[in-house]
Amino acid sequence: MTTPLLEIRDLKVSFRTDDGVVQAVDGVSATLNEGETLGIVGESGSGKSVTMMSVMRLITDPNAKFEGEVLYKGTNLMAMSQDEIRSIRGAGIGMIFQDPMTSLNPVYKVGWQIEEQIREHEKVSRKAARDRAIELLTSVGIPNARERVDAYPHQFSGGMRQRVMIAMAVSCSPDVLIADEPTTALDVTIQAQILNLIKKLREDFGTAVVLITHDMGVVADMADRIAVMYAGKIVEQGTQRELFYDPQHPYTWGLLGSIARLDRPRPRRLAAIPGLPPSLLHLPPGCAFADRCPHRFDRCAEQPALLDRGGDGHLDACHLTRQEKQDVRDATIHPELVEERP
Repeated sequence: MTTPLLEIRDLKVSFRTDDGVVQAVDGVSATLNEGETLGIVGESGSGKSVTMMSVMRLITDPNAKFEGEVLYKGTNLMAMSQDEIRSIRGAGIGMIFQDPMTSLNPVYKVGWQIEEQIREHEKVSRKAARDRAIELLTSVGIPNARERVDAYPHQFSGGMRQRVMIAMAVSCSPDVLIADEPTTALDVTIQAQILNLIKKLREDFGTAVVLITHDMGVVADMADRIAVMYAGKIVEQGTQRELFYDPQHPYTWGLLGSIARLDRPRPRRLAAIPGLPPSLLHLPPGCAFADRCPHRFDRCAEQPALLDRGGDGHLDACHLTRQEKQDVRDATIHPELVEERP
């Protein structure tokens, strides 16, 4: 087996607060291979962004504590100094941030910001960096890039700012591209354009992609493998086909049940997961999803481990057996079908 391009091993991230310790990420492990797209899904606050911000070593809060390893091409990023990690950011691992308006510097022209990153990692002239910035803006679909390279972020629409962020993220041809909610606050037409652009970049440059989102439809279209996160932990991980055609965790069933499907009868209303995610300050004992799970039983008071329960590489953290899951899954994902059966 080939060595993964990026490997996260038992990553834990906690924050000391006035109210206590917040365990934002608790024992996350995942791998990313060359040319692969890994989707990370879950509700807001599940730890998706904190996990990847920790991979990039962008969390510098003195109250933050990190445990575990993040291996990039066999090198542990968590053991690097801030000066050493700067050589990896941008050149080896690029990131598209969730909100381009707050990620781009409002007082510098977008071209200058792209040029700065290129000159930081490559020994090229200012003119060569500018020409490369124009080429990148053109490649991501910015019209009149030669003129727009001297515009400020506020002079672009939301979709165009996101394209600028993508151009900046791929400016040094990184091996890994982390896309944190790249379609947030964009209309559906622009969302499709941005996702197609990321696909094209993966195909053209062979870049491996980590796609963070709460939209199951996006990962269905983009991801090769999917990790489902809840309350700082991965509760299910498998291939795209496994997650959509044979999901094993009740939380995943809840996410899938909230999506309307064209191949099923129209439901009277979409299913919703009851309740709210637990506070990370006061996590319940045992399974964190138990209070919201319709299939809770006595053993849920014990913390379930993330295991390959079927011997097929499909991981889940649920005490129900595979047969028990098959018996109750349809009633959770599509209750309207069960109601209509004779």
